[in-house]
Amino acid sequence: MKVLVIGSGGREHALCWALSKSPMINELICAPGNGGIEEVATCISLNGEDVSAVVQYCQENSIDFVVVGPEAPLVIGLVDALKTAGIPAFGPTAAAAQLEGSKAFMKDLCRKYQIPTAAYERFTDSASAKAYLQNQKIPIVIKADGLAAGKGVIIAESLAEAEKAVDDMFGGLFGSSGAEIVIEEFMEGEEASFFVLTDGKSVLPLATAQDHKRVGDGDTGPNTGGMGAYSPAPVMTEEMINQTLERIIKPTVAALEAENATYTGVLYAGLMITSEGPKLIEYNVRFGDPECQVLMARLTSDLLPALMATADGTLDKVSLDWAEDVAMVVVMAANGYPGSYEKNTEIKGLTKANAHDDVIVLHAGTKKEGDKLLATGGRVLGVTARGKTVTETAEKAYAAIREIDWPDGFCRKDIGWRAIKREK
Repeated sequence: MKVLVIGSGGREHALCWALSKSPMINELICAPGNGGIEEVATCISLNGEDVSAVVQYCQENSIDFVVVGPEAPLVIGLVDALKTAGIPAFGPTAAAAQLEGSKAFMKDLCRKYQIPTAAYERFTDSASAKAYLQNQKIPIVIKADGLAAGKGVIIAESLAEAEKAVDDMFGGLFGSSGAEIVIEEFMEGEEASFFVLTDGKSVLPLATAQDHKRVGDGDTGPNTGGMGAYSPAPVMTEEMINQTLERIIKPTVAALEAENATYTGVLYAGLMITSEGPKLIEYNVRFGDPECQVLMARLTSDLLPALMATADGTLDKVSLDWAEDVAMVVVMAANGYPGSYEKNTEIKGLTKANAHDDVIVLHAGTKKEGDKLLATGGRVLGVTARGKTVTETAEKAYAAIREIDWPDGFCRKDIGWRAIKREK
């Protein structure tokens, strides 16, 4: 089979790395890929958001299956166009991808179908949003409605901070994504990420993970796209998984079918484990980045049949096996991230890092230029390790990081700290 993966981040490197092991694939292509992906797939210069160009490439090159990695091509309807052209694809249609493309859509769906989530209201102007804030508890959460690369959420610790967030969003901080905002209550608890595959009827739970969104050690500083993750997440006990499936995931899949927006692909629930049980923070319509890296590190089955089953409605016939090991990814980001940062700085030492047992360095924002590897993005590398415990796995990941020579980058030093504390 010829399989095309759309995307260029750490998630796509993890997917290509897993798919490259499939005996079903004789040609794996990634568009546009990155400096690490080209070691496991053929990278081509093709923009995944240019829908007609992707469809044309698939037709001219007899692509058998397309795996759409990032959210933006899904929200603008790449899967719809591929299906219309008779090309099977992994991912939801544009109607279903509104779950991530519009936080207001997601919250309204939860309200209509009584799916547990934070109390909220939505606003299209600054004055009414600020008036609402006057009677709300602080801290409070302000979210841009549309896609903002994982950065469109501000947790305001004071009323002044909340009002500034409102002004910033309506003032264009996130472009058109902030033309509407959602203000919601701040939920207390522990966050976890939960993933399922679905063909619109059947639901296949994947492994659990915990992400670290804040840029600084001790979960301090602004939110990012994710500075690291580990799997499994101890907070997601069997009981918590069952509650999440019955109260949140299955009702959502049924709700979307009822709304004529049948969901297929991977459904990623960002959860808050509260004293009242799991509540939905938000949905993503693709694998998490960096959670995908730890899921793929633990997966022992062939990934391709499961992805194909979501597209052809046969997911009830598929199962997946996972290693008992813990997996962890520590993200190395460019100095200054999530603010401004320098591009095209050189990275050395990856051969030494990759030589460590149970470690693979997955690339996100990189490119090869001759024999040099250059950093091109904010989040640049995902140093991924496997071990028997979270403590051991963290030691392996950070030992590999010490081999990497990149003065222009940094990482958090405490990924997995909650689980390590539990182990001690």
